[in-house]
Amino acid sequence: MVEAVASLDLFCNVVDNYGDIGVCWRLARQLADEHGVAVRLWVDDMKSFARICDGIDPAAESQQAQPVTVRRWHAGMALPAPAEVADVVIEAFGCRLPDALIAAMAARQVPPVWINLEYLSAEDWVEGCHRLPSPHPMLPLTKHFFFPGFTENTGGLLRERDLDARRTAFEANAESMRSSLAELGVSPEPDETLISLFCYPHAPVVPLLDALRDDAARSLLLVPEGVASDAIRAWAGALPERGVPLRFGNLRLQTIPFTDQPGYDRLLWSCALNFVRGEDSVLRAQWAQRPLVWHIYPQEEGAHLVKLDAFLARYCAGMPADLAATVKSAWHAWNGDGDWRAAWPAYRKALPALRAHASAWSAGLAAHGDLAGKLLGFAAQVRTRHKA
Repeated sequence: MVEAVASLDLFCNVVDNYGDIGVCWRLARQLADEHGVAVRLWVDDMKSFARICDGIDPAAESQQAQPVTVRRWHAGMALPAPAEVADVVIEAFGCRLPDALIAAMAARQVPPVWINLEYLSAEDWVEGCHRLPSPHPMLPLTKHFFFPGFTENTGGLLRERDLDARRTAFEANAESMRSSLAELGVSPEPDETLISLFCYPHAPVVPLLDALRDDAARSLLLVPEGVASDAIRAWAGALPERGVPLRFGNLRLQTIPFTDQPGYDRLLWSCALNFVRGEDSVLRAQWAQRPLVWHIYPQEEGAHLVKLDAFLARYCAGMPADLAATVKSAWHAWNGDGDWRAAWPAYRKALPALRAHASAWSAGLAAHGDLAGKLLGFAAQVRTRHKA
């Protein structure tokens, strides 16, 4: 008999301000909502968490956020005793668990399933490392590496069961889109292309603004507060006030509030093109079935460009050669490897073809299963072996 998972501890060390906690919060909520797991989410940067989840108190030691128990992770916190350790303990993205917790895990009558949830990558080697065990050198514990990914032989991708239904209902109701944008203070003008911008500070934002200003077509660029502020201020002379767009040629530039996760999904669904960054927003942009440009998290010696190319190889497979070349040129330019202004005209022209591709791509990814379900299935198998 397979041993079901009843409880789970998920530890999140926030490195990228919103990507790490964004992934962990989505995973924790889905495990609780869809699978009935009692989840404790331990977070070391509650301020970042509060930006994407309404109602979070950054100073509280323990609080309920929807069905999830949220604990503040710090040096003096109270850790679970052996009997209180959950069935599954996840260290997200290689964060180091407290030694006292590892000792409590080892003292548990039946050891928990210990999982290192890795970063998302499209590289080929991921399949060979997915689910590999790593025995503790001194304690009777084994950690397993669990890799999200884009193929059947990986851990899948975060995706709620009702996500497509919610997006389809939103798109079918023009009033939903209008009111969602109005909540952000946005009133598009006729024939404007809506574009959202979420990027790291070193993105080529000035060439983007130049290109949109001088473009033959009209655009409304929506930028969450705090994103690309220095570049926008230097280019425009001032940051746009919330709800008051600035006009430059064929570009209207508008600052919008930093939204929670459901609000960000609606923003992605409303735009014709989404510039996204890191791991969480790039995945949501793919589920949004819209053209996108990814600003990948930078790494030393250009290691991030290897990851970018691995994703592009999968994303562009089956595209006409000229369309694939357009995508690769634009994405490389946005990541500092090329001329963005030179790449933009072809990318703008390709948006209708990329919209059709985005729908087919999303459907293909969904066929491989979702991260929460595959993770729980694996954990149940390990628990069964522990009890045998």
